[in-house]
Amino acid sequence: MLCGAIGATILAVSIAGQAPGLRVFQQLGGATVAIDPQSNVVHTWAGGGNLTAHVSEDGSLLRGKQTNVLSVPGTTGAIQRFAFDGSLLWDYAMAGPSQYAHHDIEPMPNGNVLVIAWDGYTVADAIAQGRDPALISGTDWLPDAILEIQQTGPTTGTVVWEWHMMDHVIQDFDPGKPNYGVVANHPELLNLNYPTAQILDGDWNHFNGLDYDPQTDRIIVSSLHQIEIYLIDHSTTTAEAASHTGGQYGKGGDLLFRWGNPEAYGAGTIADRQLGGQHDPRFVPPGHPGAGHITMFNNGFTSSQSAAFEIALPLDAQGNIVLDPLTGRYGPVAPLWTYTDPSFYSPIMSSVERLPNGNTLIASATQGRLFEVTSAGQVVWDWLLPNAAWVFQCHYVDRSLWSDTAELSASSGGQIGFDHLVGSTRAGEWHLLLGSLSGTLPGAPGPGGITLPLNPDILTMSMASNFNNGMFVNTLGMLDAVGGGASSIVVNPGVIPAALVGVNMDFAHLTFNNTLVTLRASNPVRVTIVQ
Repeated sequence: MLCGAIGATILAVSIAGQAPGLRVFQQLGGATVAIDPQSNVVHTWAGGGNLTAHVSEDGSLLRGKQTNVLSVPGTTGAIQRFAFDGSLLWDYAMAGPSQYAHHDIEPMPNGNVLVIAWDGYTVADAIAQGRDPALISGTDWLPDAILEIQQTGPTTGTVVWEWHMMDHVIQDFDPGKPNYGVVANHPELLNLNYPTAQILDGDWNHFNGLDYDPQTDRIIVSSLHQIEIYLIDHSTTTAEAASHTGGQYGKGGDLLFRWGNPEAYGAGTIADRQLGGQHDPRFVPPGHPGAGHITMFNNGFTSSQSAAFEIALPLDAQGNIVLDPLTGRYGPVAPLWTYTDPSFYSPIMSSVERLPNGNTLIASATQGRLFEVTSAGQVVWDWLLPNAAWVFQCHYVDRSLWSDTAELSASSGGQIGFDHLVGSTRAGEWHLLLGSLSGTLPGAPGPGGITLPLNPDILTMSMASNFNNGMFVNTLGMLDAVGGGASSIVVNPGVIPAALVGVNMDFAHLTFNNTLVTLRASNPVRVTIVQ
């Protein structure tokens, strides 16, 4: 069975060039939903979330939860993590008084989560740092921060890294206050008195989206009120992040790059703005067309039209980000790629994501519209949410296998539950779950371009020849109407030798039709053998 499956011909399934994965989105105040390329709902996580939702690398769902502690637009106040079956794994509050979670979160490869938060200061604190009193009123001063949280228990977490906007400011209003200097000479710092409008609720920056690039260890974040995106070094220690030196790029927590509005750093006027109300900057991942570039949703491309942008970072021959010495501005002078259309407009929220096949997935929030376009601007998929629901962002998920645990005890045994979710076009096809004790790379390639992401060994052969037998429960099965199925491995106490404690087991499935033509391979999932 294994050799036949791996050696069979792969059949590509695509709709007019559409990417084949799932689309996951969070309805405002409602359920988190996964739909397949045919626009069929194939999975939901129950309601109660707000704004952002992301599927982590381990397959769990991270999403924001609104606690209503702070009445500023975009507040969440809590972060939740769910298993595939909807079980709540983590419910972590960040609702003041020192910090308030809001808008976006970002799962990291190490299992931690990056969170946008407001720091809770007072108006007096702002004025003491050089804020013009005429530009602020009320009681709160809420500059932004980015925190990395490590889950430590069902409701607890530890901040393991942090960056604060107030550590990287400059002001030219009061020479008797800290941070005084010439704004135009310091593009790495944020003007404490820009924009020149009175803040009533304390929300100075209004960060509304972030992403993390593990290749460069950098964060990209969008600041709505400054009309810019910023690049920040995550390789710093927390102490370095509060300073102007250190880290991989030598600049501590200062801004490595900013783009969209040179007026904000004294290098232009309103006529030089390239963004308006932008959201959701994201790195284009390795292996995707445009890798290393940044995409974003430009809400105010015109007064009644939005656009998806892709920009390339301004790099010198050594790969360093550079400032144009003539203009004092960061390039590029224009996006590398733009998609827009007169019927395409959302004044708030929304998202843009580059897909593996080079297409771009766009969520137009207030239109309740999710759609996919090619690099030439052809719309190859278009879907409106039922009941005109709004959506903050949409994320592409190229995953079809989940496990309900990351550990299995050698001494006491236990059960590993697996969920298969391939999509409705695979209904009636077969799934075969396989495992390996030898890792995932380079995998087992076969004719037709398919690669099982497992290195075949004794576990692989045992599962291939003993499917649905003994400890292997429904490891060979038929996918249901939405392309879903379930398998499990049940291990009795003492069956696993103690010598395997600490060893990783990786699992993946193959899907194939009734004539044994292999159609695809899933992502791998990892389970570690513990004592």
